[in-house]
Amino acid sequence: MLEVSGLNAAYGRARILFDVAFEARAGEVAVLLGRNGAGKSTTLKSIIGLVRLQSGAVRFAGRPIHGLQPHQIARLGLGYVPEDRRIFTDLTVMENLEVGRQPPREGAPRWTPETLFELFPNLGRMRSRLGARMSGGEQQMLTIARTLMGNPRAILLEMESFLQESGR
Repeated sequence: MLEVSGLNAAYGRARILFDVAFEARAGEVAVLLGRNGAGKSTTLKSIIGLVRLQSGAVRFAGRPIHGLQPHQIARLGLGYVPEDRRIFTDLTVMENLEVGRQPPREGAPRWTPETLFELFPNLGRMRSRLGARMSGGEQQMLTIARTLMGNPRAILLEMESFLQESGR
């Protein structure tokens, strides 16, 4: 499903990633572990197209995606949940979910607001609440739910801040 090989990336002259390689098949969960500054976020941002690769290849569902724009990669069914939440604070929970809505994809679960409220009951109780009036943990749940509304075939999750805020 997701194949990364020889991934090298930098911020300016500071090289961050050195020949990163891994594979995650459909139905698998892969985890990147490491200390702060080890390149976990940069790896995910490079895969989704937010950080330009110096070299390497990324394939999703058998198709090369390195060099594509983030919105093109998302349209192929690879979701991304950033660590910094990026919800629309002036929109309600329901409006944030609608922003992420995409048609169902073959081979992917079909997410609706109701199925997401089963997964995140707190969000179901605050459908009309503005994003600005939610706690950090609730905003992170909304970010995940909004990404799932895109009916992705796979998802990249940055979880560090979510785990810290939830006490895990």
